[in-house]
Amino acid sequence: MITFADKAIAYYNALAAPTNLPPEVGVMNPYQTPDVQRIVGEFYTRFYTDTTPRIFVLGINPGRFGAGVTGISFTTPQNLRRYCGIENDLRDTPELSSRFIYQVVDAFGGAAEFYSRFFLTSLFPLALTKAGKNYNFYDDRQTTETLWPAITETVRTQTGFGYDRRVAVCLGRKNETYLRRLNDQQGFFDRIVTLDHPRYILQYKSKDMPIYLETYIATLHDCLD
Repeated sequence: MITFADKAIAYYNALAAPTNLPPEVGVMNPYQTPDVQRIVGEFYTRFYTDTTPRIFVLGINPGRFGAGVTGISFTTPQNLRRYCGIENDLRDTPELSSRFIYQVVDAFGGAAEFYSRFFLTSLFPLALTKAGKNYNFYDDRQTTETLWPAITETVRTQTGFGYDRRVAVCLGRKNETYLRRLNDQQGFFDRIVTLDHPRYILQYKSKDMPIYLETYIATLHDCLD
């Protein structure tokens, strides 16, 4: 039996960085390092060794302090240890999105419960940078159009891991524009529901975080109905 984990591990450990990006846009590929390959193997073996379809929760592209370091979406080294039980020697990193996501994971019932139902991923799987800062694939038209075939292939390949096509959860209002464009072209999901991006919540709406957390949990449960 080929499991979700088998497919995911093979996919991530074979990822290659694009070579045709605009010259000022950098890309981080942590999956070529032995430490991250071990983490990817442990994470997916622990939480995805089955053939259960997951609901996809899709961000933009990883940040340089989250999956850009650990290879696990929205997950810093310290959250990998604290919430997922996966020890590592990677340096702890500041990542607002990971802080919020793991409050969601905890409120949902913990990592085992959350990951048994959902797959956290992104439209483009590698972290992008510009001038030493996080960069989004949609921040300039040339980068968007250059990466569009890779974005399409990312989602197409990952749905092959095992997905529930009835609904996808989109993280980020601007990201929604691009996920809907992709879905109009490819028909991956029957419907899309959108939540405010974790970074936006903690950066601009931190005082309302309990309300956003309730909204996330309610939306995720609604998707399971």
